[in-house]
Amino acid sequence: MDAIWKASAELPHFEPLRGDIQTDVLIVGGGIAGLLCAHRLAQDGVRTVVVEASEICSGTTGKTTAKITSQHGLIYDELIRRFGIERAGLYLRANEEALEEYRVLCRDMDCGFTERDACVYSANRPERIERELKAVQRLGFPARAADRLPLPFPATGIVFPHQAEFHPLKFLGSIAGKLTIYEHTAVRELIGTRARTDNGSIAAEKIIVATHFPFLNKHGSYFLKLYQQRSYVLALEGAADVHGMYIDERENGLSFRNSGELLLLGGGGHRTGKQGGYWQELSDFAAKAYPGAREVARWATQDCMTLDGMPYIGRYSARTENLFVATGFGKWGMTTAMAAAGILADLVQGRENPYAEMFSPSRSLLRPQLAINGLEAITNLLTPTTRRCPHLGCALKWNAQEHSWDCPCHGSRFTEEGKLIDNPATGDLPGSRQ
Repeated sequence: MDAIWKASAELPHFEPLRGDIQTDVLIVGGGIAGLLCAHRLAQDGVRTVVVEASEICSGTTGKTTAKITSQHGLIYDELIRRFGIERAGLYLRANEEALEEYRVLCRDMDCGFTERDACVYSANRPERIERELKAVQRLGFPARAADRLPLPFPATGIVFPHQAEFHPLKFLGSIAGKLTIYEHTAVRELIGTRARTDNGSIAAEKIIVATHFPFLNKHGSYFLKLYQQRSYVLALEGAADVHGMYIDERENGLSFRNSGELLLLGGGGHRTGKQGGYWQELSDFAAKAYPGAREVARWATQDCMTLDGMPYIGRYSARTENLFVATGFGKWGMTTAMAAAGILADLVQGRENPYAEMFSPSRSLLRPQLAINGLEAITNLLTPTTRRCPHLGCALKWNAQEHSWDCPCHGSRFTEEGKLIDNPATGDLPGSRQ
């Protein structure tokens, strides 16, 4: 089944590129990051073109749980310990400003923008909640503790007030209609700042890559800096109203939030190409916690994870002056895509931005996750199998739950017949049936 957003929104459609064109800025990727970047640049009077290999919002953007929040798990205690209080404060401010930008843009839109409290909960580690609360209070944010949560089990939590939820496709449909977009236009090659497609080329002064996982391997080492995780959602009718947005402090715990009369139950996550709980974990939980509820939709999504938990936003690499990127949003792409739009709009126009250094893709690689990513790649490169990912040659794993071939190295996915589902691979498996 598709996510509930697609059935209740009508997105505009755009013709493929035919011929050669010129523009100031080319944005590759028609998800939320690419569209918000284009919107911001258009507001500044910059000629901007968006190209999308499929249709806009057909990837991760259309499969979100649509939370807009600066609360990204128990992140602020960790950020203070790792980077210091100043950088942790910058991260909070960047995301709070993104939330405020949504408030302004959504004011006159019919996109279901509604303020909600956001809560990270713990069922058995209250000390982690206490540490995070102290960290956030040091940053001057009015978070509060909570020990009576409307969840089907006892838990304590830290609550961020005045966060939000919305209908992402209604929001983006309103924005996209005013932009220059070419759908079904895959970029096959970049030569400097000229993009070659199947039916024409685009000459640009600057290029922004917003393709979820960056597709250029020769710059930036993203095949080492990123890995991908899958997670699953059930939409339940007749379940409880939880009056807010809740996520577990554990990496693969459960999340809860309502959308209208539906409860969106998330979880079952795992690294792409590995085993996880899938929808079955959610179905088993729902049968016990909400025995009278009925499943009306289910979907899965895929998130790019960075080495240190912060997105990569800025120049694609230190050597690519006119090439930029926005990636690695983790599970918080709705909020950080808006932050990315502001940062990249400044950078491509040569303006200073207070958050650019913190999110720079050229920051240190020396994080424990780097060794895990490297070991995963080596193991799968040496695994003998006939099914190999065309991205960098890793052995593919069969995902029996979703009937797909998944790459545990970098997260590319293919149908049973070998057709490409998710990047960073840019084409089908050799010999795939049409």
